[in-house]
Amino acid sequence: MLRPVLAATLALTFLSFARADILPKDKRSGFDFMSPQTQAMQSDETSNPGMLWVLDGERLWGEPQGSAGKSCASCHEDATKGMRGVAARYPVFDEQSKRPIDLAGRINRCRQTRQAAPPLAHESNELLNLTAYVAYQSHGMPVAPATDPRLEKFRENGRAWFERRLGQLQLSCASCHDDRWGARLGGSIIPQAHPTGYPLYRLEWQTVGSLQRRLRGCLVGVRAEPFEYGAPEYIDIELFLMSRASGLKMETPAVRP
Repeated sequence: MLRPVLAATLALTFLSFARADILPKDKRSGFDFMSPQTQAMQSDETSNPGMLWVLDGERLWGEPQGSAGKSCASCHEDATKGMRGVAARYPVFDEQSKRPIDLAGRINRCRQTRQAAPPLAHESNELLNLTAYVAYQSHGMPVAPATDPRLEKFRENGRAWFERRLGQLQLSCASCHDDRWGARLGGSIIPQAHPTGYPLYRLEWQTVGSLQRRLRGCLVGVRAEPFEYGAPEYIDIELFLMSRASGLKMETPAVRP
């Protein structure tokens, strides 16, 4: 917890900087800001702890679920082929809800409609396992955001949340990740906040977590009230962040400090 004087000074320091979008030539993954040791942990699949969740997801992919007795493979067959590139383009427009849906939401929708199984809880190991396994099939592929024009208003809403000053510290996501990336905050380098590796293993958490968990942590950090898991605001922010990260390579399961 920041002391009041330090918090006020920090807020004033950030408020003194004008908005500065990241130029395409300067776009960098969070991987580039990590220590060589953490980079090596991510790059070596035998050392990457996130691979444990991927392997559990592979097992779940083939297991029958719900009263329908179907597995993910019953419909989608080999994930290494059918799921290739899927995570690189999510969130996408969902015809049922008439708004964006993220990858975890799509997995839960499939469970309900095709497997007649209850949805998995946010941040549950089962949902993280399946999401990590599906996202892993896009590892190394460039982020290619969905271009459906119906997404545009939601993407702009995500941008608005990214740039909105929130909480007692009156900081926005952009205050750190656009204006001050590469600087240090509390001894850590501020990255550009590209969501290329989720679900990812965070050393601070000692487990795998979703982008929504990270966003909630940031909201708490600026002393703002976080949205509930699954809130549409998180999906809109992810939609904008994926567009902002366009062209960067998917890294799931990434490792971060």
